[in-house]
Amino acid sequence: MPDYAPGTPSWVDLGSPDVDASIGFYGGLFGWTASEPGPPEAGGYRFFTQDGKMVAGIGPLMMEGQPPAWLNYVTVAEADATAGKARDAGATVFVEPMDVLDVGRMAIIADPTGAALGLWQPRRHTGAEIVNEPVSLAWNELETRDPEAAKPFYKSIFGWDADTAQMGDMEYTTWQLGGKPVGGMADITGRMPDAVPAHWLAYFAVEDTDATVDKAQASGGAVQVPAMDIPAGRFAVLADPHGAVFGVIKM
Repeated sequence: MPDYAPGTPSWVDLGSPDVDASIGFYGGLFGWTASEPGPPEAGGYRFFTQDGKMVAGIGPLMMEGQPPAWLNYVTVAEADATAGKARDAGATVFVEPMDVLDVGRMAIIADPTGAALGLWQPRRHTGAEIVNEPVSLAWNELETRDPEAAKPFYKSIFGWDADTAQMGDMEYTTWQLGGKPVGGMADITGRMPDAVPAHWLAYFAVEDTDATVDKAQASGGAVQVPAMDIPAGRFAVLADPHGAVFGVIKM
C-alpha cells in the first residue's frame, strides 16, 4: 500500500504501559520486529515491521488514566477540517490537530457513541505498508451500542455509506467508500458487559487462528471471543497481557 485514499483506515498503534514487554508479546505472537526508538521528540514511539515493512506502531501511554489500547486511524485530506466537522457532528476532540514531526498531522476524536478514533493527514508516513496478508492489518470494526447514531456521523465526516445486512442472529454493517468496503460495525448491546465502552477493533490477518489463540494464551494473553467461523473466515478476539484488545482472522 503506497498510500491511502481519504476516508480509508490506514494505520493502528498500541498505547502500552510497558513498551518493551508489549514488543516481546507481539514479537512472539506475530513475529513482528520493533524499530529502535526515534529521537527524543518522538516520545518513545516505535514501529512494528513484518518482512521489513511497517505494519503498526507502539508507544508509551501519554495521558493520565489512558487505558492500554490499539488506536485505529483513518486517512484524511486535512486533519483540522475533519476534526472540526467531527466536532460539529457531535464528536469529542480528545487531541486537537497537531503535527507529528514531519511525518503527518493527527487528531484523536471520540465519535458520538464514545469510540475513540485517530485522524491521520499523511506527509512522509502514509500508513501501513502492507495489509490483508499475514500478519498485518486486515479489518477495522466499530463496536457500539448505538449504530443508528454512528451511521450519519461517519457519513458526514468520511462519506461512508452504511450497508447493513443480517449476519446470523445479528445485524452487521459494512462501511462503504466509493462502493468498496473499508470497515465494519457491530452492535454490542447485550453481547458485551456494560463496562466495555464503544471502541474500534483492529483485526490482524493470521495463517492459523486457533494456533494464534493458543500462543497468545501461553504468553499471558486472554481470549475475549473464542475462535469461530464466519463468512469472511475464522476469527477470534484476544487481549494482550496489559488488556489491549485486538482481533485475529484467517481470511
